[in-house]
Amino acid sequence: MSEPTSLAGEAEKLDAADGLAALRERFVLDDVTYLDGNSLGALPAHVPARVEDVVRRQWGELRIRSWDESGWWTAPERVGDRIAPLVGAAAGQVVVGDSTSVNVFKALVAAVRMAQEDGPGRNEILVDATTFPTDGYIAESAARMTGCALRPVTPAEVPGALGERTAAVLLNHVDYRTGRLHDLPGLTAAVHAAGAYAVWDLCHSAGALPVGLDEHGVDLAVGCTYKYLNGGPGSPAYLYVRRGLQARFDSPLPGWNSHAEPFGMRSDYAPASGAVRGRVGTPDILSLLALEAALDVWDEAGVSVAAVREKSLALTDFFLRCVGAYVPDGRVESVTPAAHAERGSQVALRCDDAGEVMKRLIERGVVGDYRAPDVLRFGFTPLYVGFADVERAARVLARTLSG
Repeated sequence: MSEPTSLAGEAEKLDAADGLAALRERFVLDDVTYLDGNSLGALPAHVPARVEDVVRRQWGELRIRSWDESGWWTAPERVGDRIAPLVGAAAGQVVVGDSTSVNVFKALVAAVRMAQEDGPGRNEILVDATTFPTDGYIAESAARMTGCALRPVTPAEVPGALGERTAAVLLNHVDYRTGRLHDLPGLTAAVHAAGAYAVWDLCHSAGALPVGLDEHGVDLAVGCTYKYLNGGPGSPAYLYVRRGLQARFDSPLPGWNSHAEPFGMRSDYAPASGAVRGRVGTPDILSLLALEAALDVWDEAGVSVAAVREKSLALTDFFLRCVGAYVPDGRVESVTPAAHAERGSQVALRCDDAGEVMKRLIERGVVGDYRAPDVLRFGFTPLYVGFADVERAARVLARTLSG
């Protein structure tokens, strides 16, 4: 183990030179080293006042009038357009509402329906075998509903698994357990070359690194907003539908909010045009507008995703250096790729007693999380995590593992 003095001094210099350091003041933070923004982002300081206005004035005084006068009705598309540049999409292609799971279901079933319209024989769905469990559950249900076989494969196996039967492929941009960043451009191109549709889950990448949905021709994508977008616990998810596919997007959940005439109260369903087709029922206004307020951090501070990515890589590099310097040899093993092109914004360390170690870390003021059976996860949100946080986390980790 190395002495911490030199690395602590380096952290101080890196924080002094950090162009994003001032953003930390925009969040409600304390002395705890918070490295769990990949599960729940910190609270932007201005959000409580905005939510109070929504509750007291918009709901309390304007009441039903707020659907028009306060813009409640158009919030799913308006907030979607705020998220769009953070995932590399032009306006009019992202709609906010429902949970990630619900949006995965909508996107995957719609993708299969489009593939089956293109020609016969498209009766197989490929799903990331390492995916977050819910995505797998949803994919299994979608396969049953559409008469498809479900075939779990790793992202690396996708190009070899694609064929004439493939209808849709559901992939995670960043592996939730290891932090591995998958090749979205290359895998999307391979899916298209096979005549299938690509659906991407961006939960662990949006707000932490460039995605490039439009640039890379992604068909459909979903993501949550309570991690790196800091929208709050249970904040609504979003659905991206590429503009060229919107007229063909056939949602398996056609609710009144996605009807071309939602207040016509017709018995027959006629889908609205554009990304509005992705809506289902009445929006969750309180959570939706808290999310909208949280996104102000990006706009008001002029933060670029490229700058966030640069700092993310610097933070994770520095953390791995500190862990290597402080932690006894052989005590932990990084399962997060060293290569920048393959790394998200988290570091996952394999440790035999990971559950107990994380419990003790939290007691000592370093908050990450644990994934069974043996993974310590540390998420780095560049908007509010600094290099001193990183150095302290590694130092406390070493002390915890040694004690």
